[in-house]
Amino acid sequence: MSEKNEEKKLSFFSKMLVENPVFGLYLGICSTLAITTTINNALGMGVAVIFVLVLSNILVSAVRNITPEDIHIPVYIVIIASLVTITGMLIQAFTPSLYSALGAFIDLIVVNCIILGRAEAFASKNTIAASAKDGLSMGFSYTLGLLAMSLIRQILGTGMLSLNNPFSNAEIFAIRLIPEGFEIPLFTTQMGAFLTFACIAAAISAYKNALENPSKKGGK
Repeated sequence: MSEKNEEKKLSFFSKMLVENPVFGLYLGICSTLAITTTINNALGMGVAVIFVLVLSNILVSAVRNITPEDIHIPVYIVIIASLVTITGMLIQAFTPSLYSALGAFIDLIVVNCIILGRAEAFASKNTIAASAKDGLSMGFSYTLGLLAMSLIRQILGTGMLSLNNPFSNAEIFAIRLIPEGFEIPLFTTQMGAFLTFACIAAAISAYKNALENPSKKGGK
């Protein structure tokens, strides 16, 4: 029984890595490279995408049987654009500092391949409950990808691990992990974003290859 549970946990963990939208499927890369300079930005964008992804999946699944095939893509885009507009207005109203940090990338959630991709590939073919679960899973996986990149870039680039309150911008905690003068400012730049992305993507690709071609014990 414990063996089955362990296998199930491993399968879930493996799926989160191998099917990660950013590093496994290479979707939503533009926003990932641009906003992962701090944990605050990563969490803000992650929550926004989860909100839009879950609701858009639910709505697309709800109207899938009454949407004509020849106009289903425009209908999905209207649904997604409406949700993104609402999300942007909420962020601007309640967390203006986060809205300023994320800038145009909030509006660009509309064209995020993850959102439209899940609507077309999954929500349009499955029930509302299954679509909501899929949106939550993919959104959570996307957020984990953002956090992984932002942690590496923030720590190596500034030497600090910090988090601010998105509502008041007050500092929640700030820990210096790298002594002053030993930071690597490259990681706060676009080049650092590409370098971090490449390293994580390569590691996940190697893990995926290891799963597909497991080494046999005992030299068999």
